[in-house]
Amino acid sequence: MSTIINWFEIPVADLERATAFYEAVFAAEFKRESMSGMEMAVFPYEDPHPGGALLKGEAFKPSAQGTVVYLHAPDLTAMLTRVSKAGGECVFGPQVLPDNIGTIALIVDTEGNRVGLHQPA
Repeated sequence: MSTIINWFEIPVADLERATAFYEAVFAAEFKRESMSGMEMAVFPYEDPHPGGALLKGEAFKPSAQGTVVYLHAPDLTAMLTRVSKAGGECVFGPQVLPDNIGTIALIVDTEGNRVGLHQPA
């Protein structure tokens, strides 16, 4: 096992709005999928690396509480600028971590989810 993380899902109320936000922040295009009454916009990833998606479904509700996933930020400063331009908010950081781990920030997306961004050192 090379990593504990296999897949993650960020719940959204408005898939179009959330997809536009994350595509702007990551400067990337997301793949759209649907299955079992759920709609998804999949983050770009390459196997065998973990992947994830924005997920709209009846049982999935955005929240500012609960688990926080930290997403890779190759240029945290540029990404935080795009967060605010895309309608999100930085609520913590940037914070340099000890022991040369990198820099993190915590944002709130357009759906009200807390999401972390991590730029490795």
